[in-house]
Amino acid sequence: MTGAALNSKKGQLLSDTLAAAKAEGRSALIAYLPAGFPTVDGGIEAVKAAFDGGADVVEVGLPHSDPVLDGPVIQTADDIALRGGVKIVDVMRTVKEAHEATGKPVLVMTYWNPIDRYGVERFTAELAEAGGAGCILPDLPVQESALWREHAAKHGLATVFVVAPSSKDARLAEITAAGSGFVYAASLMGVTGTRASVGAQAQDLVERTRATGTELPVCVGLGVSNSAQAAEVAGFADGVIVGSAFVKRMLDAPDDAAGIAAVRELAGELAKGVRGQA
Repeated sequence: MTGAALNSKKGQLLSDTLAAAKAEGRSALIAYLPAGFPTVDGGIEAVKAAFDGGADVVEVGLPHSDPVLDGPVIQTADDIALRGGVKIVDVMRTVKEAHEATGKPVLVMTYWNPIDRYGVERFTAELAEAGGAGCILPDLPVQESALWREHAAKHGLATVFVVAPSSKDARLAEITAAGSGFVYAASLMGVTGTRASVGAQAQDLVERTRATGTELPVCVGLGVSNSAQAAEVAGFADGVIVGSAFVKRMLDAPDDAAGIAAVRELAGELAKGVRGQA
């Protein structure tokens, strides 16, 4: 199912949101926050705060004990969430309450193992019932994704795949043909984390991804941490994805309330960046 064919209410909300940002002549701001951090309730409030500050879309992370894409900042938050007993039901609750409170698109970012163990049909049905817009699946190979895409399409969920600077052109074409919602372009090789520079590879990757002929928006993540970097990426990408910077502000805050306020503040700064107001 391609982005153009994804016409369910939930998937369409994501597509419409990204299209609306483009119509305004800007990139969309996509925030990432892990469920259950600092607590389940606190994580829900953090997602709402990101939206309040100016995020267009939020990715809710499903905490994992052995992440392959996440750097030390998000790993620390995941550890806190897992020690607090966070479960998939809490992820679904986070999606549901955040979406109901804001009316905005909420995705889940997760590795494949938890879905496989939970059951693909059960997971997709519950995510759709919660009002989720879809999933980002960084470690699910496209050639092994048919089962997921079948059930995601059945429930109107977007399937977002990740491309990297190392992806060959043929691989990019395969990924863009199979995905929906948007394409997640990793700005560099490595794990998530804040960096001094986003890297020149990111713009080349966006251009190569678009050269496949895809109509999907191409959104860049990994390394963006401030409004200046957001403005830089917004100059060539359809969306700017920020995760570790949000989580770091929460980790550095003296208490949960201050951490949630810091998320709202950073979202406001980044929103100015994607609008060229930094």
